[in-house]
Amino acid sequence: MEKRTARMTVLVDPKKKSTFETLCEREDVTPSQKIRQLMREYIESGLGPDWRDQVFNDPDSE
Repeated sequence: MEKRTARMTVLVDPKKKSTFETLCEREDVTPSQKIRQLMREYIESGLGPDWRDQVFNDPDSE
């Protein structure tokens, strides 16, 4: 599984950011939690349900 974290900076329209934060608040999740969820879903859609094996067991990624 995940061993470390990495920072990602994303530039977005301020109104979209505000709306995103409001929606996250309604779901009682932080914006970071929601972004990580969306990333997992996107990766799975591209690599399939066994993506964790491909991502976390790849010796080239360390």
